Amino acid sequence: MKEIRTEIVIKSNLNKVWDFFTDFSHYPEWNPFIYSISGNVSVNNIIKIRLTPPDAKPMTFKPKILTLLPKKELRWLGHFIIPGLFDGEHIFEFIENKDGTITFIQRELFSGILVPLFKKMLVCCP
Repeated sequence: MKEIRTEIVIKSNLNKVWDFFTDFSHYPEWNPFIYSISGNVSVNNIIKIRLTPPDAKPMTFKPKILTLLPKKELRWLGHFIIPGLFDGEHIFEFIENKDGTITFIQRELFSGILVPLFKKMLVCCP
């Protein structure tokens, strides 16, 4: 398994951060890999995500929503071709801090038999 993790403290209140986060039209403004998201985001639903990795062709995935805890966590699981080949579980977490800020954590857990072949490509930030 391979994990990519980023974390940032945002000087805003949780309601504003969550509202911005769940307005999927804003994703290209803060996440250069996710070009678009469409579909009904609720547990067990399949959504459509268009990714634009750097130096690669755009890709479309159709992950399943695993967890939706408003203002706390959104988690989905996608597969490349078939489950177990190359799976990606994307996790967004929101932690309300005592000082009025929000810690936003974004993680991706990769698993499957092809992960070792792509390990060098699975890096966080340039």
